[in-house]
Amino acid sequence: MTTRTEEAGPSGLASALVEAGALTSDWLPTFKAVPRELFVPDRIWPGIADGTRQTALVDRAKDPEAWFKAVYSDIPLTTQWDDGQHIGDGLGTTPTSSSSMPRMVFSMLADLDVREGQRALEIGTGTGWNAGLLSHRLGGANVVSVEYDEEVAKGARENLGRAGLSAVVIVGDGRAGCVGSAPYDRIIATCSVGSVPRTWVEQCRPGGVIVAPWGTEYGGEYVVRLVVADDGAAHGPFTRSSAFMRLRQQRTERPPFSAYLKGKEWPADGTRSMTALSPADIGGWLEQFVIGLQVAGAFWRAERYDGGSYTLWTYSTDTLSWASADYVPGASEYVVVQSGPRKLWDETEAAYRWWEEHDRPGFDRFGLTVDGDGERVWLDSPDRLVPLRSA
Repeated sequence: MTTRTEEAGPSGLASALVEAGALTSDWLPTFKAVPRELFVPDRIWPGIADGTRQTALVDRAKDPEAWFKAVYSDIPLTTQWDDGQHIGDGLGTTPTSSSSMPRMVFSMLADLDVREGQRALEIGTGTGWNAGLLSHRLGGANVVSVEYDEEVAKGARENLGRAGLSAVVIVGDGRAGCVGSAPYDRIIATCSVGSVPRTWVEQCRPGGVIVAPWGTEYGGEYVVRLVVADDGAAHGPFTRSSAFMRLRQQRTERPPFSAYLKGKEWPADGTRSMTALSPADIGGWLEQFVIGLQVAGAFWRAERYDGGSYTLWTYSTDTLSWASADYVPGASEYVVVQSGPRKLWDETEAAYRWWEEHDRPGFDRFGLTVDGDGERVWLDSPDRLVPLRSA
């Protein structure tokens, strides 16, 4: 039987996080003082370090050693499925609350760069661990955390109390922040957004920092670190890859296949062409991000077949346009069919070629501006905007 060795416990996880550069010296005492195990429920579905897949249920009552090992592994832990509607031991349809991967937790806290005496707002309380860490550093009265799910918020308060910590945990729509306790020096979101709510910027002091996972509708997600300027605008770079659950009010419903072909068989009324761009070349996290920055209001799905071939479908969210690109291993050209007012494959290819023409910049060369006119993504500096192909 596995025992609770140093390697499988807090010390082992701390060492791994320090070695990875995620857990810095200023956060190490807080890591030790705020044990993750006090913020993890008895029933969890451990994730994997590289990806969003969940593994089988681990029940503390049935296998305490496996539970303890999962808690002190550098992995995310799903704690709720389907907005609390899922019951049973199996996997649900959609994970809706979790204890985030420790490496990501402390990397984002490092981005946040909190200082003594500051006030912080957190969007997405979850289990309360992140709020607990902030409370230990800043004092509970200086930390406000907003959670949409009442039961999740209740559990977080109980966890904080068990740890001897306090934070102001309120139930509400995270998009609105918490104006009653504003202004804040620091704002952090532990859920991803497709658009940074203007209210967050308005509730942050000039010189304050906002850290949030930001992803396109098409795909790809990275953490952005914004600094609020004196004029009320916020600018900043993307700092690291991420894969968080979406803020509930910004979730998108994907129309079914049938909404596009209108009852006809493929290729329906589509126009056929050939492309030298392989669908396999645009499936990476960064490539999805770059395409999504330029091809607005679109998403993709893959239909896979035997032998490694597949069809990459691209759809407009208004259901008026679609494109298919057939990948065949070893081919040098690929069949494309497009239908509707938007030529979605042409837009996708133009976005990819733009990226190539700019020497395939990494995510860290991109940044975001949020102001009264909305938000815009730029390359290298705010005056070099990434082009928008269509809306």
